[in-house]
Amino acid sequence: QAAAQRIGPFVRRTPMLECDTIAARTGRQLHFKCECMQRTGSFKYRGATNAVRLIPEAECGRGVVTHSSGNHGLALATAAAQRGMPVHVVMPASASPVKRQAIERAGAVIHECGPNASEREELCAQVLARTGGTFVPPYDHAWTIAGQGTIALEMLDAVPDAGTLVIPVGGGGLISGIAIAAKALRPGIRVVGAEPELADDAAESKRTGHIAAQRPPVTVADGLRAPLGKLTFPIVRDLVDEIVTVSEQEIID
Repeated sequence: QAAAQRIGPFVRRTPMLECDTIAARTGRQLHFKCECMQRTGSFKYRGATNAVRLIPEAECGRGVVTHSSGNHGLALATAAAQRGMPVHVVMPASASPVKRQAIERAGAVIHECGPNASEREELCAQVLARTGGTFVPPYDHAWTIAGQGTIALEMLDAVPDAGTLVIPVGGGGLISGIAIAAKALRPGIRVVGAEPELADDAAESKRTGHIAAQRPPVTVADGLRAPLGKLTFPIVRDLVDEIVTVSEQEIID
């Protein structure tokens, strides 16, 4: 709730829309939270804005550093630009060229790395040592999680009798924030994660009770390739009711 007040002047309150065609196919009344209409095109702008607004003025000149396959990097670059802060984004060489170009246009310096989480983290540490900036992770940080959780406040305000929230799972920041907020406001609500079969580490982690290894970066859903983090895993374990996996063909269809 504090994050919602903090980011309110900067983010869009995105609409909840219905689709008669999909409702007819599923036999359910479905509402879609259109974060594709959020600034920078994704929900990541919420967490990035919350983080940027929490950095003390004295530290702004050293800028911010993150790793991202695209959406978080663009969100952080855009949010930080509003405070005149330098931005460094560590990106896999295999990341979408369109996302890379958008981040560069937003004013960030890009540092290329390999596809694995360990490679991202190692290069991030080097950039942080050079710049003295503030590290703003894409999902595994309280600031980011709280910012993403503001979506749940808007969803339940728009559809107070919602029975189930279905949330995509990559690193778990989005579903963690939403689960914390939604379960606090509506303890009986159901929170279901949706994950590609080819990036099903969260489903395995939920099933086994241990963080599963990151999967190879092959799913078409490139924003969902990240592994769960140390903060997001226990939230997913304890507050998410179920994680459902879908095939590449289902995603494409």
